[in-house]
Amino acid sequence: MKKSILLTVIMLFTAITNSLFAGDKPNILFLLADDLGWGDLGCYGNTRIKTPSLDRLAREGTRFTQYYQGGSVCSPSRSTLTTGRLPAELKIHGHYATAKQNAARGMGNFLDPSVATLPRLLQQEGYQTAHIGKWHLGLPPDTPEDEKALQIYGFDKVFWLNSQQNVDGKLVRLGQPENRPRAAKTLVDAAINVLDTAEKNKPFFVQLWFNDPHASLAPSEEQRKPYRAPATPDGFTSPIEVYAGTVTELDKQIGRLLDHLEESGLAKNTIVIFSSDNGPEDIAIANASWSGVGSAGPFRGRKRSLYEGGIRLPFIVRWHGNVPAGQINNNSIISGADLLPTLTAAAGITLPEDVQSVQRGENVIAAFRGDKNFQRTKPLYWEWRFNIANHLWNRSPILAIREGQWKLLLNPDKSRVELYDIPNDPGEQNNLAEKYPDVVTRLSEIVLAWQKTLPEGPYEPSAGKNDYPWPKEK
Repeated sequence: MKKSILLTVIMLFTAITNSLFAGDKPNILFLLADDLGWGDLGCYGNTRIKTPSLDRLAREGTRFTQYYQGGSVCSPSRSTLTTGRLPAELKIHGHYATAKQNAARGMGNFLDPSVATLPRLLQQEGYQTAHIGKWHLGLPPDTPEDEKALQIYGFDKVFWLNSQQNVDGKLVRLGQPENRPRAAKTLVDAAINVLDTAEKNKPFFVQLWFNDPHASLAPSEEQRKPYRAPATPDGFTSPIEVYAGTVTELDKQIGRLLDHLEESGLAKNTIVIFSSDNGPEDIAIANASWSGVGSAGPFRGRKRSLYEGGIRLPFIVRWHGNVPAGQINNNSIISGADLLPTLTAAAGITLPEDVQSVQRGENVIAAFRGDKNFQRTKPLYWEWRFNIANHLWNRSPILAIREGQWKLLLNPDKSRVELYDIPNDPGEQNNLAEKYPDVVTRLSEIVLAWQKTLPEGPYEPSAGKNDYPWPKEK
């Protein structure tokens, strides 16, 4: 009798849990910082920069420590987040710039609108979709310059596209120094307005892509004040003062948005995701010295590198009742390519076969729900063609593959071959290529075979030189 009652209770609990998970389609709010490093948040170990709002989000959700973006710079990473594809497969090898510079690097001028996108797939299933802030995936010719600017990619509305907008007949650019102190607040204001005006009986997908803490930075005196050392002479500004002030302001405005979710009753059924597009800036980049103090944590490399510091980023997920609160997942390898298959699955969407067949990501909802032992079945690949990093420790080989514990980096001509046991050597200091030649052979064959499938074929460096002119990033 007792056994029967217990079984009934267990079955009832399971049914309720499944109902909560598979009930109303969840809202989705995706927050993306720009050039924020793995080690810049308090919840990832930073003791200097104050990030109470994101630390709170981590306490209320799950923090992943082995999360990778699809590229080591802006446009490649964002293309993967949008499509679930790898950037080299879409001929996106660097950040979009002028038509001449894009052509010189074997790129088009915008993300191909015919490629399936996360917002379009959600939109087709009844989601209200909005993009706010930085896009940096180019625009097809004759794209409207209003809130319908990204309609072709599946967004109903767009605000502050690439952080600029016409206000009272005047173009306002949030990236300009005089507007940087209010950039994060302005974007959050737009997000709050989108949430407040959304139809109440339809789910929403809102992505808010900030331009902070990307260079160049210009926080206000008030924003810098908490980080000004007492002994600093009046008028002297240090890089950490500028960078930390910007990150804390970003965190403050995210906190305001999270508070609004709670106050409006939307937080209960909203998946909130926070990440960054690539590793922190290199202090040697001429226009970015203030941003160069960002932290890659314990990892080697930074932006523009396939070492961990360039592609391994913070990743926090909160979904009340579905994602465990306060959990830290150190084991599961998650990728930006996983967002499309995972979030569509959470929304109850079955992907068409032609979309499934080209996806490089996979459904990682089990990891979101608390399975710390979840392991992906697909390897991750990267191709980075440009040997332009300013320091030798940041100059990675051209190709990389991560499969299980192993990460292999190599040049196609085998002039550089590096194998790392990432769980035991996250700083990539101990090259094990000579010790494990069988692993090197197997992973080399896999990643080189993948490279041969790329639209323009394999890329071979010419004597280690950068073959393409590299434009100054905006």
